[in-house]
Amino acid sequence: MDNLIAGPCNRLIIYAKKIDAMVQFYSDHFGYQVFTKPDDRIIELRRNDGGMILMLHPAGKGQKEGQSLIKLVFDVSNVEAFRQKLIDDGIDIGPIHQADNYQFANFKDPSGNSVSISSRAFVPH
Repeated sequence: MDNLIAGPCNRLIIYAKKIDAMVQFYSDHFGYQVFTKPDDRIIELRRNDGGMILMLHPAGKGQKEGQSLIKLVFDVSNVEAFRQKLIDDGIDIGPIHQADNYQFANFKDPSGNSVSISSRAFVPH
């Protein structure tokens, strides 16, 4: 058993009540495409170029949307331009924050989950 190693984390389940709005949001603004299987409650959102798979799972009656302590971070090389595109698309997004050598801006998806656009990935380490 010592030689068993887990693979990378490449899927994130998001519990949501507004599944259609979530599909539209991540498809329109972040290039995700829908993948479903017959009789499966989960809708997978994938990008053609890889990256994290978002799995939309219907929230239960007792689950309150936007209560998890996570934030989805999307890498963008130009935070100012991408933020403006989101504003033009009607997304309510906060101001641009300057970190050490990168910028980011925060907002919420239709289910109230925290989302950020960030140029951190483009800063040389």
